[in-house]
Amino acid sequence: MKVSIVTATYNSSKTIKDTILSLEAQTYPDIEYIIIDGNSKDNTLEIINQFSSRVSKVISEPDKGIYDALNKGINAATGDIVGFLHSDDLLAYPEAVSDIVSMFKANKTDAVYADLDYVNQDDITKIIRKWESGPYALNKLKYGWMPPHPSFYMKRSCYIKWGGFDLSYKISADYDSLLRYLWANKASLSYLPKVLTKMRVGGASNRSLANIILKSKEDISIIKNNGLFWPVTLICKNLSKIPQFIK
Repeated sequence: MKVSIVTATYNSSKTIKDTILSLEAQTYPDIEYIIIDGNSKDNTLEIINQFSSRVSKVISEPDKGIYDALNKGINAATGDIVGFLHSDDLLAYPEAVSDIVSMFKANKTDAVYADLDYVNQDDITKIIRKWESGPYALNKLKYGWMPPHPSFYMKRSCYIKWGGFDLSYKISADYDSLLRYLWANKASLSYLPKVLTKMRVGGASNRSLANIILKSKEDISIIKNNGLFWPVTLICKNLSKIPQFIK
């Protein structure tokens, strides 16, 4: 099975080297690595050229934000499976992609997800939060459960059927897509109980009070659109983060 991995970049020179090296270290041979760059003004592209031998495609042009870039990556992908490796994230160990493929083969599933560690921006060995997803059950979605999007890999055929990211959402398009795949379309899902991805803290959704408010508004809209009772789903979704800080 070919795995297409998409990285969206924009002025990512501070972190992209670590991201690339974690991809370079993967033991799985059949990886199509696609980088969608938003016309960076720093030396992101130079770093990509210097440190990566496994890049299959680089598209560098202005875009409408990260979700637009990820949609471009989905459209450019030719693999059987599509996953995302953000420009400040890392694959946690060399067999990560091999383990994902093994789960697809063993379970004949639409998608696979795993666990995620949030790490310090400057020291990726320092874990800030641990997102242990746990086994999947459809009913959990009513109570705000979702898999960590950076650990979510799905068949490209499912993206073709169900679409990519809705650009009307500026912060929560990943949550919208996951509910669409899992709740509305009942995608089959398998859990890999390993930390697949390390994610630096400081994502866009939590950078300011305005972003937190916008994210909540978008989450409410998404939950309503999927026919769930938004007060329960939203409250549980936010409370579910608390155990991630308990080491």
